[in-house]
Amino acid sequence: MVNTSWLYTFCTLVEVGHFTRTAERLHMTQSGVSQHVRKLEEQLGVELLVRDGKKFSVSYAGEKLYAEGQGILSALSGLEEKVQEDRPFEGLVRVMSPGSVGLKLYGNLLALQSEYPKLVIDYRFAPNSEVEAAIAESRVDIGFMTSESSLPEVLCQPIAEESLLLVTPASVAQPDWHNLMGLGFIDHPDGRHHANLLLAPNFPQFQHCDQFPISGFSNQIGLILEPVSRGLGFTVLPVYAVEAFLKRDRIRVHQLPTPVSETLYLCGRREKGFQKRMQTVITEARRWLEN
Repeated sequence: MVNTSWLYTFCTLVEVGHFTRTAERLHMTQSGVSQHVRKLEEQLGVELLVRDGKKFSVSYAGEKLYAEGQGILSALSGLEEKVQEDRPFEGLVRVMSPGSVGLKLYGNLLALQSEYPKLVIDYRFAPNSEVEAAIAESRVDIGFMTSESSLPEVLCQPIAEESLLLVTPASVAQPDWHNLMGLGFIDHPDGRHHANLLLAPNFPQFQHCDQFPISGFSNQIGLILEPVSRGLGFTVLPVYAVEAFLKRDRIRVHQLPTPVSETLYLCGRREKGFQKRMQTVITEARRWLEN
């Protein structure tokens, strides 16, 4: 591989056309300039300069090296700038979270992108396990999870609390065990987990979700409340999913005696940290999640 310092010295010499002035420009000795050129010639096995006393001309091989070397040096000078570049409102930011959090954040992050069009938001909805794996494999920059990661490479910090809510059809004024058994449960990917968390401390009869007849299932976060709104069952969901449902007049949210919340964690790759554009997105996410 060609030594870039030698190459830079040679290209400067070709441009300046004089050993002494090249040495002055590069803050080197004249013998140092000559040594760089000699080392290049030895490495490449060709004569780069045709010497005539103190004068020289560039050989055919030297002209070819100069033409190619200019592109290499230009790319290297731009590389340093690109590596150091860290703009707060430009570039791609890859985010992944469970669906409920995504319903809360995605529209607001698109509003941020509308304000700064060079900031590109790539948002994926996924369960905790997939978010964790994506962070560990560096497939996303920012993750939100409702449980801490067990992987040493994934760093998690609490960012907000998200309440779990019991949701029934609007016709149910006051839920009791008999009402819930009669309605049946509308399940979803996190349904049993959420039901266990919320119902166990609020209903003495509750032991596990299998006690309820299953009245339906949906894996689309925006559609889980659709069967509830039609009187087909009840469910337990995080507050952000409930707030995003448009037919709020057809459902009823019940405040139970013992409130239950899940901690929401901001997660990233431990050794990487967050670049400025990612910090911009995190700041905006915090603003909406803390409301």
